[in-house]
Amino acid sequence: MTDLQSIYYKEGAAAKVDQTFDYLKKNKRKRVRTVLQLALLLALGYLVIHAVFDIETYREPARPQWTSDKGFVALSYFGVSRSGTPTLIAKDRLEQHLQALYDHGYTSIAQQDILDYYKQGKPLPERGLFLSFGDGRNDSSLFAQPFMERYNFKATMLSYANKMDGKDSKFLTPKELLKMTRKGYWELGSNGYRLTYINIHDEDGRFIGLRDEGEFPEIDWARSYTHYLMDFLRDGDGIPTEDKTEMDERITYDYNEMERIYKSTLGDVPSTYMIMHANTMYNGMNHLVEKVNARHIPRLFDMHFNREGSAFNGAGGELYNLTRLQPAPYWYTNHLLMKLREDTGDAMQFIVGDTKRAEDWQLLEGAAEHIDNRIALTSTPGGPGRLYLTGHESEGDVQVKARLSGTVVGQQSVYVIYDRERAAYVQVKLADNVLHVIAKQPGQEAKTVWTHEFPGLEKNRQYPPGMMQQRSLEATLRGERLTVNMDGVVLSEGIEVGEAAASGGVLLESEASPLNKKDTIYDGVFDNVEVRTIRADGSVGKAIYDNRLRGVELVVAKVRGAVNHAVDWAIETF
Repeated sequence: MTDLQSIYYKEGAAAKVDQTFDYLKKNKRKRVRTVLQLALLLALGYLVIHAVFDIETYREPARPQWTSDKGFVALSYFGVSRSGTPTLIAKDRLEQHLQALYDHGYTSIAQQDILDYYKQGKPLPERGLFLSFGDGRNDSSLFAQPFMERYNFKATMLSYANKMDGKDSKFLTPKELLKMTRKGYWELGSNGYRLTYINIHDEDGRFIGLRDEGEFPEIDWARSYTHYLMDFLRDGDGIPTEDKTEMDERITYDYNEMERIYKSTLGDVPSTYMIMHANTMYNGMNHLVEKVNARHIPRLFDMHFNREGSAFNGAGGELYNLTRLQPAPYWYTNHLLMKLREDTGDAMQFIVGDTKRAEDWQLLEGAAEHIDNRIALTSTPGGPGRLYLTGHESEGDVQVKARLSGTVVGQQSVYVIYDRERAAYVQVKLADNVLHVIAKQPGQEAKTVWTHEFPGLEKNRQYPPGMMQQRSLEATLRGERLTVNMDGVVLSEGIEVGEAAASGGVLLESEASPLNKKDTIYDGVFDNVEVRTIRADGSVGKAIYDNRLRGVELVVAKVRGAVNHAVDWAIETF
């Protein structure tokens, strides 16, 4: 064999080997692809069958075993969406809420259970839960249904009578509402005839008058308004533009239309009423208007959730003056549990989250949930939530970074250095969009040594309680001076803090704002907490603590975020 033939022979043999490996690789890829496609088809098939045939059926609780006479809690969610909005809770967060309720032994109760409790004295479960969703929204039904099945919870779907014509695809049709009740997970209730606001003064004090839902998106900024059924129609000076008879006829029309529509579409008026807005009747409302409502409500409904703000209805409650709690979309699970503990007096086991990450911290007050690179620190009612970084104390010079991601209305603090023995500290507090530096020397009172107000709303406007915000804080302590950097901008250098900066550890704190009149609990949210030493030359040294995502965790988080963003965009666009 010539050298040239030898070369050809070797190359040909190698080519055959390569082709053989290519063939094997292709077969392997085909098998993997086939398995993945089959798994995807099975998953899609399950979802389709589940959606079309409603396989799951509600399992009735063991009522003969109920022994409690102390009452029940009522929760009402405005609505549910895939990723959450300022008014709709994200489906993942709703699941966390419901799982925590399930884990705490809550058993859902039906409307008839409440009637039997107050009318006949029949017992309830030790932890009874009346659950409802407002407005009769399609998305609430879609996203809440799997959780109803998973935890065997029953809920009431509320609706507006004037949305029963099917013209707005956002709302469930009468046919869909009735279908929901067949498997036992849902009952029907009513929010009334319409969602209409009256006597509106906008944020600038201009008189707007009357607007239906959707016609006044700035309602959160309005200086004042009330609901259609809650007052006389008035002019810009507050003078009624209708007399008692006209007011009576106007409100009576709504109740009569409500009765007519429900009977013609659902067969009867739902048993339960949650008036919009709650917390008005029997609580300072105009007595003439109140009398008209009080005349019609017992005529049409068996019970009425008239108030909002407290979850607990006790043995001394009244069927037409019940109360409910509306969890806000931005509430973390511990916020809900903290509120239920306050309202009922029952013990709660707060959510910790990532127990490994939690090991670095000592909870002093409140509750803390560790979620990847996030710490959600829930305050006590009317008090603080406090979390101390243990085993990472420093002797003075230190830099602390954190992204503050709680709502604007509230107080989030980073104690750059906190000496527990000497009761001395340097505190950087973001409160209602104002940044404060507070220094406390040993044996002295705390003093605010520097303040910065961020551009925002005019003085005559208030931030909505649910307005979200993210601000990146970098606080560097060197000697007895502090430098504050926010969102990449140095706001102040050389703030004098004195001996408060001698030594100590890092502490996080959250507290509710006096601006939020309805909620005394607050979730401070701290992302990417990073603590580093400062060298003698002023440069940044080694990391004392760092909970940022890295490597695979970071990649997974970015991919998940991109996918969620794409899906949300597709839903909103198409």
